[in-house]
Amino acid sequence: MNWYTSWIAFSTLVSKEIRRFMRIWVQTLLPPAITMCLYFIIFGQMVGSRVGRMGGFDYMQFIVPGLIMMAVIQNSYANVVSSFYSAKFQRSIEELQVAPISSGLILAGYVIGGVVRGLLVALIVTLLSLFFTRLQLVHPWVVVFTVLLTSLMFSLGGFVNAVYAKSFDDISIVPTFVLTPLTYLGGVFYSVHMLSPFWQQLTLLNPIIYMVNAFRYGVLGVSDVPVFNAMLILSVLTALLYLYALKLLNDGTGLRE
Repeated sequence: MNWYTSWIAFSTLVSKEIRRFMRIWVQTLLPPAITMCLYFIIFGQMVGSRVGRMGGFDYMQFIVPGLIMMAVIQNSYANVVSSFYSAKFQRSIEELQVAPISSGLILAGYVIGGVVRGLLVALIVTLLSLFFTRLQLVHPWVVVFTVLLTSLMFSLGGFVNAVYAKSFDDISIVPTFVLTPLTYLGGVFYSVHMLSPFWQQLTLLNPIIYMVNAFRYGVLGVSDVPVFNAMLILSVLTALLYLYALKLLNDGTGLRE
């Protein structure tokens, strides 16, 4: 298998994944935009007017970075878990496995699709937020690093979920019972410093707290956790998920049943 053949197969897979969600943009890109606008109106304006300032910023400014990360997490994860499980269900993944493309490139093709969707949704939500508040960009490289690693990490997580899923119901269990609670408890709507010492320590076990605060630091310059630690944890978790997802694909877990 030469590099040109691999590149053609890989680029075709990436193109298919991007066209897949762009073709149905009304279902993939529009709903998160509407949902985030509702968050801006209800939490940012109605609730925020009563909450006042948080972390030295208007409440709307404070929650916008967290809401952007929420959209990235949900859409990166959803794109890969639905796409790869559909390929398993239709058995088209078997054709891909015998094609001249390595497992690493197959994984990368699906994951890049999730990352692109996550980044597009992040851009849409960011542009919409400008109608409600004013955003800064204090540390651009932290913003880029955090949003890329977060979308990559949850795209890999969606892949792992799809590998183990045995029905379409299984692909909704993790987002419903794991991602949603962790996201709401991840400092999107509040500062960790508002919690009691016990709950502050318990919250630090939630990985999403580090993503939200790293991104908030990049946008506003404030964070409830050390930013270097947050970026390190995010990098390690992403690397571990990648190695695990690649092992599952190489072993054929959930694909040869």
